[in-house]
Amino acid sequence: MGPTEKYYHEKLKDSGALFFALIDPDKLSMEKGAQAAVHAEEAGADVILVGGSIGAQGRILDDTVKMMQDKIDLPIVLYPGSPAGLTEYADAVYFMQMLNSRDVYWLAGAQIQSATVVQRMKLEPIPTTYLVLSPGKAVGWMGNANLIPQERGDLAYACALAAKYMGSRVVITDSGSGAPTIPEAPFFAAVKKACGPEVLYFYGGGVKTPEMAAHVIKSGADGVQIGNAFEESDPAKMKKMVDAVKKEGKKKV
Repeated sequence: MGPTEKYYHEKLKDSGALFFALIDPDKLSMEKGAQAAVHAEEAGADVILVGGSIGAQGRILDDTVKMMQDKIDLPIVLYPGSPAGLTEYADAVYFMQMLNSRDVYWLAGAQIQSATVVQRMKLEPIPTTYLVLSPGKAVGWMGNANLIPQERGDLAYACALAAKYMGSRVVITDSGSGAPTIPEAPFFAAVKKACGPEVLYFYGGGVKTPEMAAHVIKSGADGVQIGNAFEESDPAKMKKMVDAVKKEGKKKV
């Protein structure tokens, strides 16, 4: 376990919940992306995630992450949409498999392509299983996912349990950026039950209000990742989202 992953566990033990600000360089690049990261840190976010389904790669990714590193002290973790979504300027990377993809490339091909690159870049790999829920949006389309219905906590439980048995240390369920709904409480509880205390469980997609963010944590997730609020660059909204997550998390400590 590397320093970033240890940081996750320490923050979770202290605050009961983690808040991730997801910044997509394809939408917020260079100075705008770096400024969004500053706003996120000021709002109380724990980690900056960088990635996107398309376009978050190459020089625009490198330069955006370098600018972030100059302006913030939070860990910057890559949330890559493909092997092209890697940069040596980040601290760590979710080394992910999309377990419910119909395409073997997202189960093994992309990982084989990326492994030596991650090693060469000296990125900290965090073994992660990624599960795409309905409606899936862009990430579901790109990953050819066999979408897990939001009402089927039993299916998500089985997937998360398989992820744990295969050695993942993080499970992420994602309904897709801009999803109109998020799962009900039993869904989150089922996934966390499968993960147990050994595997961290995070949720993203469609969380638009502080109440929704709190619901995710109260229902069982260890962390929530928010993208749209940071794309809007609304510091007041960001702070409300973070405060709601932290308030709910404190009840678990």
